[in-house]
Amino acid sequence: MLNQKRSKLMKNIPLPGLNKLFGLVFLALSAFTSVNQSVAQDYKLKTIVVDAGHGGKDGATHGEYSTEKAVALQVALKLGKAIEEKLPGVRVVYTRTEDVFVPLYERIGLANKVNADLFISIHCNDMPLRASTVITGYKKGKGGSRIPIRQTTYRKSTSTKGTETFVSGSGRLSEQDEVIKRENAAMLLEKDYEKNYEGLEDQNPENDIIVSLMKKNNRVQSLKVAKFMQDEYIRVGRVNRGVQEKSLAVLARAGMPAVLTEIGFISNPEEEEYMNSAEGQDEIVTCLVNAIKSYQNSVETKPIQVQN
Repeated sequence: MLNQKRSKLMKNIPLPGLNKLFGLVFLALSAFTSVNQSVAQDYKLKTIVVDAGHGGKDGATHGEYSTEKAVALQVALKLGKAIEEKLPGVRVVYTRTEDVFVPLYERIGLANKVNADLFISIHCNDMPLRASTVITGYKKGKGGSRIPIRQTTYRKSTSTKGTETFVSGSGRLSEQDEVIKRENAAMLLEKDYEKNYEGLEDQNPENDIIVSLMKKNNRVQSLKVAKFMQDEYIRVGRVNRGVQEKSLAVLARAGMPAVLTEIGFISNPEEEEYMNSAEGQDEIVTCLVNAIKSYQNSVETKPIQVQN
């Protein structure tokens, strides 16, 4: 039975009966497919937005000697330059080119504004601090007994490594994990974040239907881009942590295929060194450019060759 509580997305739209609602869904899906087929007849990858994750006051994640925000920016700038050099005719737009804080909604808002064909967000992964209690000594108790002295310490795994790429998921807010909490935490630093992200956590059948209609094609293409990226990482020997659908705020309102790729663990000294080296950054950029080329070849219309 449909939830009678009005969705923020549909607060001015009368709720139809169940049969009518599914009838409308069927018609919308049919029209959606027809439109996509029409667009596919003359589609070119023209604009890519490259997003360097975090920045400015949102820059707490760090390794032994470097920060995620700095590494992400270095790789993002190199990626943009490589795209312009290796993919003629493709324009690159950056969400930031220096160490500044850019609200998450403005990042994807920029991509929507410039009618981007692809949104790529660059991040470094991190392991969460885990609390553990250790015995540091003993003290004497009554009757000569020994009472342990306990101390709580916090540490993170430094051995976890690998790459993973995320696309926006719907109806999966119950699957919140450390990655989502860390990436979404940036919105809490923003002024009026409740207003800017209003409705992001709404869960009801109405929202699910609208989101599924609007994002069906973009999700399929996002998953394709993400897989191409992970395939390229695997090809050069990186540990594959897979493609996942997560409710990440920076991707939630994308009007185009959008991915967030974690290029390595900054909490792992070996991968931190790799991501800070010129050779490592060049290899990461090559992987991403090759993935974009594969995606471009899969979606662009190829001219029909007429033989004489």
